[in-house]
Amino acid sequence: MKRLPIGILGSGRGSNCRAILERIRSGELAAEARVVISDVLDAPILDIAREFSVANVYLPPGQFRTRLEPEAEGELVKILRDADVDLVVLAGFMRVLHAPMLQAFPRRIINIHPSLLPKFPGLEAWKQALAAGETVTGCTVHFVDEQVDHGRIIAQREIAILPQDTPENLHARMQVAEHALYPAVIAELCEKYAAQNP
Repeated sequence: MKRLPIGILGSGRGSNCRAILERIRSGELAAEARVVISDVLDAPILDIAREFSVANVYLPPGQFRTRLEPEAEGELVKILRDADVDLVVLAGFMRVLHAPMLQAFPRRIINIHPSLLPKFPGLEAWKQALAAGETVTGCTVHFVDEQVDHGRIIAQREIAILPQDTPENLHARMQVAEHALYPAVIAELCEKYAAQNP
């Protein structure tokens, strides 16, 4: 089975990246991580990439807080193309992508978000759900478009909000769900890729 070449983008701790790389290493996931890229120089996700012997790159983002400068986004496209990546996996990447990336990888960029979208887009969605008095939340894997936490939904997993939940323990359960859902979605995309590239 031909392995799906992926690139992983992240800005932080990289727990979803680790979950994906562990499943690739164990043979559960027919993917090949070609590169891990971060817009944060000392992000732990880059250490995780090194731990798994995956090429890793720091991409200076430029002056904007929520997006990449056009030159930086152009460089991101070049890095991913040079690595011959077919699927771009956002794993806690805190920048909104724009035309250069969306045009270079149409319907081939996915993200995971800690809410049942379209509810609670944006930062710390589990805290938003708690504050709103929800009894159920969850996580969503979706294709990325030009809007924040938007784009066609691929899969969701529900999590009950318990009466005694704090933001911390709800987030911990959220991450357990994410670490199961995201690799499962990527596994399905691996199967499609293998079928199209025998």
